[in-house]
Amino acid sequence: MCVEGFDDADEVDFGEAEVQAPADFAMEKVCENTVSLDLKQTKPSNFVPVIRSGDWSDIGGRDYMEDAHVCISDLAKNFGHNTVDDEIISFYGVFDGHGGKDAAHYVRDNLPRVIVEDADFPLELEKVVRRSFVHTDSQFAERCSRQDVLSSGTTALTAMIFGRSLLVANAGDCRAVLSRRGTAVEMSKDHRTCCLNERKRIESLGGYVDDGYLNGQLAVTRAIGDWHLEGLKEMGEPGGPLSAEPELKMITLTKDDEFLIIGSDGVWDYFSNQNAVDFTRKRLQEHNDLKLCCKQIVQEAIKRGGSDNLTAVMVSFHQEAPPQMRVNRTTGRVERSISAEGLHSLRVLLEGQ
Repeated sequence: MCVEGFDDADEVDFGEAEVQAPADFAMEKVCENTVSLDLKQTKPSNFVPVIRSGDWSDIGGRDYMEDAHVCISDLAKNFGHNTVDDEIISFYGVFDGHGGKDAAHYVRDNLPRVIVEDADFPLELEKVVRRSFVHTDSQFAERCSRQDVLSSGTTALTAMIFGRSLLVANAGDCRAVLSRRGTAVEMSKDHRTCCLNERKRIESLGGYVDDGYLNGQLAVTRAIGDWHLEGLKEMGEPGGPLSAEPELKMITLTKDDEFLIIGSDGVWDYFSNQNAVDFTRKRLQEHNDLKLCCKQIVQEAIKRGGSDNLTAVMVSFHQEAPPQMRVNRTTGRVERSISAEGLHSLRVLLEGQ
Protein backbone atom coordinates (compact mmCIF):
# COMPACT_ATOMS: atom_id res chain seq x y z
CA MET A 1 0.00 0.00 0.00
CA CYS A 2 1.27 3.42 -0.92
CA VAL A 3 0.53 6.50 1.14
CA GLU A 4 1.63 10.10 1.04
CA GLY A 5 1.49 10.66 4.79
CA PHE A 6 0.88 8.87 8.04
CA ASP A 7 -2.55 7.58 9.05
CA ASP A 8 -3.51 7.49 12.69
CA ALA A 9 -5.45 4.44 13.80
CA ASP A 10 -5.13 1.11 15.64
CA GLU A 11 -4.82 -0.17 19.19
CA VAL A 12 -1.96 -1.63 21.11
CA ASP A 13 -1.22 -4.79 23.06
CA PHE A 14 1.05 -6.46 25.50
CA GLY A 15 2.56 -9.93 25.50
CA GLU A 16 4.41 -12.09 28.01
CA ALA A 17 8.14 -12.39 28.07
CA GLU A 18 10.76 -13.53 30.49
CA VAL A 19 12.97 -11.08 32.29
CA GLN A 20 16.40 -11.67 30.88
CA ALA A 21 19.82 -10.37 31.62
CA PRO A 22 21.50 -8.99 28.47
CA ALA A 23 23.49 -11.71 26.78
CA ASP A 24 26.21 -11.70 24.18
CA PHE A 25 24.66 -10.93 20.83
CA ALA A 26 24.70 -13.95 18.53
CA MET A 27 24.20 -13.05 14.87
CA GLU A 28 22.54 -16.34 13.94
CA LYS A 29 20.10 -16.16 16.85
CA VAL A 30 19.33 -12.52 17.00
CA CYS A 31 16.00 -12.31 18.86
CA GLU A 32 14.88 -12.75 22.41
CA ASN A 33 11.84 -11.84 24.43
CA THR A 34 12.86 -9.01 26.70
CA VAL A 35 11.45 -7.08 29.62
CA SER A 36 12.62 -3.73 30.97
CA LEU A 37 10.92 -2.79 34.25
CA ASP A 38 10.65 0.47 36.11
CA LEU A 39 8.70 0.13 39.33
CA LYS A 40 8.70 3.87 39.99
CA GLN A 41 5.89 4.53 37.52
CA THR A 42 3.05 6.06 39.53
CA LYS A 43 1.49 8.89 37.54
CA PRO A 44 0.10 8.82 33.97
CA SER A 45 2.12 11.94 33.21
CA ASN A 46 5.29 10.07 34.20
CA PHE A 47 4.56 7.01 32.07
CA VAL A 48 7.56 4.73 31.68
CA PRO A 49 7.24 1.99 29.04
CA VAL A 50 7.73 -1.61 30.11
CA ILE A 51 9.50 -3.03 27.06
CA ARG A 52 8.84 -6.61 25.95
CA SER A 53 9.37 -8.12 22.51
CA GLY A 54 8.57 -11.18 20.44
CA ASP A 55 9.28 -12.31 16.89
CA TRP A 56 8.45 -14.94 14.28
CA SER A 57 9.36 -15.59 10.66
CA ASP A 58 8.45 -18.13 7.99
CA ILE A 59 9.83 -18.94 4.56
CA GLY A 60 6.30 -18.97 3.17
CA GLY A 61 5.99 -20.39 -0.32
CA ARG A 62 9.45 -19.30 -1.43
CA ASP A 63 12.42 -21.57 -2.09
CA TYR A 64 14.76 -19.36 -0.05
CA MET A 65 14.45 -17.30 3.12
CA GLU A 66 15.60 -13.74 2.41
CA ASP A 67 14.03 -11.96 5.42
CA ALA A 68 16.15 -11.17 8.47
CA HIS A 69 15.33 -9.49 11.77
CA VAL A 70 16.94 -8.45 15.02
CA CYS A 71 15.85 -7.65 18.59
CA ILE A 72 18.38 -6.10 20.99
CA SER A 73 17.15 -5.17 24.46
CA ASP A 74 20.11 -2.88 25.29
CA LEU A 75 21.86 -1.63 22.15
CA ALA A 76 24.75 0.22 23.79
CA LYS A 77 25.58 -2.51 26.29
CA ASN A 78 25.45 -5.10 23.53
CA PHE A 79 28.43 -3.39 21.88
CA GLY A 80 30.21 -2.34 25.09
CA HIS A 81 29.23 1.32 24.82
CA ASN A 82 28.32 3.48 27.81
CA THR A 83 25.38 5.87 27.33
CA VAL A 84 24.48 9.09 29.12
CA ASP A 85 22.95 8.29 32.52
CA ASP A 86 23.05 4.61 31.51
CA GLU A 87 19.80 5.08 29.58
CA ILE A 88 18.70 1.87 27.89
CA ILE A 89 18.12 2.07 24.13
CA SER A 90 16.27 -0.91 22.68
CA PHE A 91 16.67 -1.74 18.99
CA TYR A 92 14.45 -3.76 16.65
CA GLY A 93 14.67 -4.27 12.92
CA VAL A 94 13.15 -6.15 9.99
CA PHE A 95 15.05 -6.50 6.73
CA ASP A 96 13.37 -7.88 3.60
CA GLY A 97 16.00 -9.06 1.15
CA HIS A 98 15.68 -9.49 -2.59
CA GLY A 99 18.05 -11.08 -5.06
CA GLY A 100 19.50 -13.17 -2.24
CA LYS A 101 19.86 -13.06 1.54
CA ASP A 102 23.30 -11.45 1.73
CA ALA A 103 22.27 -7.79 1.93
CA ALA A 104 19.60 -8.47 4.57
CA HIS A 105 22.05 -10.45 6.70
CA TYR A 106 24.78 -7.85 6.27
CA VAL A 107 22.49 -5.02 7.41
CA ARG A 108 21.16 -7.07 10.31
CA ASP A 109 24.67 -7.83 11.50
CA ASN A 110 26.26 -4.43 10.91
CA LEU A 111 23.72 -1.57 11.08
CA PRO A 112 23.31 -1.75 14.90
CA ARG A 113 27.09 -1.57 15.35
CA VAL A 114 27.43 1.33 12.90
CA ILE A 115 24.81 3.27 14.88
CA VAL A 116 26.56 2.70 18.21
CA GLU A 117 30.00 3.61 16.80
CA ASP A 118 28.80 6.93 15.37
CA ALA A 119 30.44 9.87 17.16
CA ASP A 120 27.06 11.49 17.87
CA PHE A 121 25.49 8.40 19.44
CA PRO A 122 23.33 8.56 21.49
CA LEU A 123 22.81 12.33 21.80
CA GLU A 124 21.62 12.96 18.24
CA LEU A 125 19.88 9.73 17.36
CA GLU A 126 17.87 10.99 14.39
CA LYS A 127 21.00 12.25 12.66
CA VAL A 128 22.91 9.12 13.65
CA VAL A 129 20.30 6.69 12.32
CA ARG A 130 19.90 8.49 9.00
CA ARG A 131 23.66 8.64 8.55
CA SER A 132 24.14 5.00 9.60
CA PHE A 133 21.73 3.65 6.98
CA VAL A 134 23.69 5.40 4.25
CA HIS A 135 27.06 4.42 5.72
CA THR A 136 26.04 0.77 5.97
CA ASP A 137 24.95 0.92 2.34
CA SER A 138 28.36 2.27 1.34
CA GLN A 139 30.14 -0.43 3.34
CA PHE A 140 28.06 -3.09 1.63
CA ALA A 141 29.02 -1.58 -1.75
CA GLU A 142 32.67 -2.09 -0.86
CA ARG A 143 31.95 -5.71 -0.04
CA CYS A 144 30.10 -6.08 -3.34
CA SER A 145 33.13 -4.82 -5.24
CA ARG A 146 35.11 -7.74 -3.80
CA GLN A 147 32.45 -10.46 -3.78
CA ASP A 148 29.94 -10.86 -6.59
CA VAL A 149 27.86 -13.16 -4.40
CA LEU A 150 26.84 -10.10 -2.33
CA SER A 151 25.03 -8.53 -5.28
CA SER A 152 21.65 -8.28 -3.59
CA GLY A 153 19.50 -5.72 -1.82
CA THR A 154 17.22 -5.30 1.16
CA THR A 155 14.60 -2.97 2.53
CA ALA A 156 15.18 -1.96 6.14
CA LEU A 157 12.95 -0.78 8.97
CA THR A 158 14.22 -0.17 12.48
CA ALA A 159 12.60 0.95 15.71
CA MET A 160 14.46 2.35 18.71
CA ILE A 161 12.92 2.98 22.13
CA PHE A 162 14.73 5.17 24.65
CA GLY A 163 12.92 6.55 27.65
CA ARG A 164 9.48 7.55 26.40
CA SER A 165 10.65 8.13 22.82
CA LEU A 166 10.00 5.85 19.86
CA LEU A 167 12.05 6.45 16.71
CA VAL A 168 11.15 4.53 13.53
CA ALA A 169 13.39 4.64 10.46
CA ASN A 170 12.30 3.10 7.17
CA ALA A 171 13.81 2.56 3.73
CA GLY A 172 11.56 0.34 1.62
CA ASP A 173 8.22 -1.38 2.08
CA CYS A 174 8.45 -3.05 5.48
CA ARG A 175 5.97 -1.32 7.78
CA ALA A 176 5.58 -0.37 11.44
CA VAL A 177 2.14 0.15 12.97
CA LEU A 178 1.48 1.38 16.50
CA SER A 179 -1.61 0.47 18.51
CA ARG A 180 -2.94 3.43 20.43
CA ARG A 181 -5.92 2.34 22.54
CA GLY A 182 -6.82 -0.05 19.75
CA THR A 183 -6.46 2.47 16.94
CA ALA A 184 -3.80 1.85 14.28
CA VAL A 185 -1.18 4.57 13.85
CA GLU A 186 1.06 4.07 10.81
CA MET A 187 4.64 4.80 11.84
CA SER A 188 6.24 4.37 8.41
CA LYS A 189 5.47 5.05 4.77
CA ASP A 190 5.87 2.39 2.08
CA HIS A 191 8.46 3.42 -0.49
CA ARG A 192 7.00 2.25 -3.76
CA THR A 193 6.78 3.72 -7.22
CA CYS A 194 3.07 4.54 -6.86
CA CYS A 195 3.89 7.16 -4.22
CA LEU A 196 3.88 10.62 -5.79
CA ASN A 197 6.61 12.05 -3.57
CA GLU A 198 8.89 9.13 -4.34
CA ARG A 199 8.27 9.44 -8.06
CA LYS A 200 9.15 13.13 -7.96
CA ARG A 201 12.36 12.36 -6.08
CA ILE A 202 13.27 9.62 -8.55
CA GLU A 203 12.70 11.81 -11.61
CA SER A 204 14.71 14.68 -10.09
CA LEU A 205 17.68 12.28 -9.90
CA GLY A 206 17.41 11.08 -13.48
CA GLY A 207 15.39 7.95 -12.81
CA TYR A 208 12.02 6.86 -14.16
CA VAL A 209 9.15 4.49 -13.43
CA ASP A 210 8.33 1.83 -16.02
CA ASP A 211 5.29 -0.40 -15.49
CA GLY A 212 5.47 0.15 -11.73
CA TYR A 213 9.21 -0.54 -11.43
CA LEU A 214 12.06 1.83 -10.68
CA ASN A 215 14.02 2.12 -13.93
CA GLY A 216 12.10 -0.99 -14.95
CA GLN A 217 14.08 -3.08 -12.45
CA LEU A 218 12.91 -2.75 -8.83
CA ALA A 219 9.51 -2.54 -7.11
CA VAL A 220 10.77 -0.43 -4.18
CA THR A 221 12.27 3.05 -4.35
CA ARG A 222 14.50 2.89 -1.25
CA ALA A 223 16.75 0.03 -0.24
CA ILE A 224 20.22 -0.85 0.97
CA GLY A 225 22.37 -2.73 -1.53
CA ASP A 226 21.41 -3.37 -5.18
CA TRP A 227 24.71 -1.88 -6.30
CA HIS A 228 24.80 -4.41 -9.13
CA LEU A 229 21.75 -2.85 -10.82
CA GLU A 230 22.92 -0.38 -13.45
CA GLY A 231 21.84 3.24 -13.12
CA LEU A 232 20.17 2.98 -9.71
CA LYS A 233 22.90 4.06 -7.29
CA GLU A 234 25.83 6.42 -7.16
CA MET A 235 28.33 7.13 -4.41
CA GLY A 236 28.17 10.53 -2.73
CA GLU A 237 25.54 13.25 -2.95
CA PRO A 238 22.90 13.36 -4.28
CA GLY A 239 23.27 9.71 -5.31
CA GLY A 240 21.11 7.75 -7.72
CA PRO A 241 17.33 7.30 -7.82
CA LEU A 242 17.43 4.28 -5.47
CA SER A 243 18.04 5.80 -2.03
CA ALA A 244 19.28 4.15 1.15
CA GLU A 245 18.34 7.18 3.25
CA PRO A 246 15.47 6.35 5.59
CA GLU A 247 12.46 8.45 6.44
CA LEU A 248 12.10 8.96 10.18
CA LYS A 249 9.18 9.36 12.52
CA MET A 250 9.58 9.95 16.25
CA ILE A 251 6.85 10.20 18.88
CA THR A 252 6.62 10.42 22.65
CA LEU A 253 4.94 7.33 24.06
CA THR A 254 2.04 7.66 26.49
CA LYS A 255 0.09 5.12 28.52
CA ASP A 256 -2.36 4.87 25.60
CA ASP A 257 0.34 3.39 23.36
CA GLU A 258 0.06 -0.37 23.68
CA PHE A 259 2.38 -2.09 21.19
CA LEU A 260 4.24 -1.77 17.90
CA ILE A 261 4.00 -4.28 15.06
CA ILE A 262 6.88 -4.41 12.56
CA GLY A 263 6.43 -6.62 9.53
CA SER A 264 7.88 -7.39 6.13
CA ASP A 265 5.61 -6.70 3.17
CA GLY A 266 4.59 -10.38 3.13
CA VAL A 267 2.55 -9.63 6.26
CA TRP A 268 1.05 -6.32 5.11
CA ASP A 269 -0.09 -7.79 1.80
CA TYR A 270 -2.77 -9.59 3.82
CA PHE A 271 -3.38 -7.31 6.80
CA SER A 272 -4.58 -3.74 6.79
CA ASN A 273 -3.11 -1.63 9.58
CA GLN A 274 -6.29 -1.69 11.64
CA ASN A 275 -6.94 -5.36 10.97
CA ALA A 276 -3.44 -6.19 12.24
CA VAL A 277 -4.04 -4.22 15.44
CA ASP A 278 -7.48 -5.78 16.00
CA PHE A 279 -6.11 -9.27 15.36
CA THR A 280 -3.15 -8.71 17.67
CA ARG A 281 -5.15 -7.19 20.52
CA LYS A 282 -7.55 -10.12 20.56
CA ARG A 283 -4.72 -12.67 20.70
CA LEU A 284 -2.87 -10.79 23.39
CA GLN A 285 -6.02 -10.62 25.48
CA GLU A 286 -6.21 -14.41 25.19
CA HIS A 287 -2.62 -15.28 26.17
CA ASN A 288 -0.48 -12.09 26.45
CA ASP A 289 2.42 -13.88 24.73
CA LEU A 290 4.20 -11.66 22.19
CA LYS A 291 6.15 -14.41 20.43
CA LEU A 292 3.05 -16.57 20.05
CA CYS A 293 1.16 -13.57 18.75
CA CYS A 294 3.81 -12.95 16.08
CA LYS A 295 3.55 -16.60 15.07
CA GLN A 296 -0.23 -16.27 14.80
CA ILE A 297 0.06 -13.15 12.63
CA VAL A 298 2.43 -14.93 10.23
CA GLN A 299 0.29 -18.07 10.14
CA GLU A 300 -2.84 -16.03 9.49
CA ALA A 301 -1.16 -14.21 6.59
CA ILE A 302 -0.22 -17.59 5.10
CA LYS A 303 -3.77 -18.83 5.64
CA ARG A 304 -5.05 -15.81 3.72
CA GLY A 305 -2.83 -16.67 0.77
CA GLY A 306 0.61 -15.30 1.66
CA SER A 307 3.38 -16.99 -0.33
CA ASP A 308 6.22 -14.52 0.28
CA ASN A 309 8.73 -14.71 3.13
CA LEU A 310 6.98 -13.38 6.24
CA THR A 311 8.45 -11.76 9.35
CA ALA A 312 6.72 -10.12 12.30
CA VAL A 313 8.34 -8.42 15.30
CA MET A 314 6.30 -6.98 18.16
CA VAL A 315 7.28 -4.59 20.92
CA SER A 316 4.93 -4.06 23.86
CA PHE A 317 5.04 -1.02 26.13
CA HIS A 318 3.11 -2.56 29.05
CA GLN A 319 3.32 -5.68 31.19
CA GLU A 320 -0.42 -6.32 31.03
CA ALA A 321 -2.51 -7.35 28.04
CA PRO A 322 -4.50 -4.55 26.36
CA PRO A 323 -7.89 -3.87 27.93
CA GLN A 324 -11.15 -5.10 26.43
CA MET A 325 -13.16 -2.77 24.20
CA ARG A 326 -15.60 -0.65 26.18
CA VAL A 327 -19.28 -0.53 25.33
CA ASN A 328 -20.66 2.90 24.47
CA ARG A 329 -23.32 3.23 27.19
CA THR A 330 -25.21 5.85 25.20
CA THR A 331 -25.84 3.64 22.18
CA GLY A 332 -25.18 0.23 23.71
CA ARG A 333 -22.94 -0.55 20.75
CA VAL A 334 -19.29 -1.54 20.45
CA GLU A 335 -17.21 0.05 17.71
CA ARG A 336 -15.79 -2.60 15.43
CA SER A 337 -13.82 -2.76 12.18
CA ILE A 338 -14.17 -5.34 9.41
CA SER A 339 -11.16 -7.56 8.75
CA ALA A 340 -9.39 -7.65 5.40
CA GLU A 341 -10.68 -11.19 4.91
CA GLY A 342 -14.23 -10.15 5.75
CA LEU A 343 -14.02 -7.16 3.42
CA HIS A 344 -12.90 -9.43 0.58
CA SER A 345 -15.79 -11.85 1.22
CA LEU A 346 -18.28 -8.98 1.28
CA ARG A 347 -16.92 -7.59 -2.00
CA VAL A 348 -17.21 -11.02 -3.68
CA LEU A 349 -20.77 -11.36 -2.40
CA LEU A 350 -21.83 -7.92 -3.64
CA GLU A 351 -20.16 -8.36 -7.03
CA GLY A 352 -21.96 -11.67 -7.48
CA GLN A 353 -25.40 -10.04 -7.09
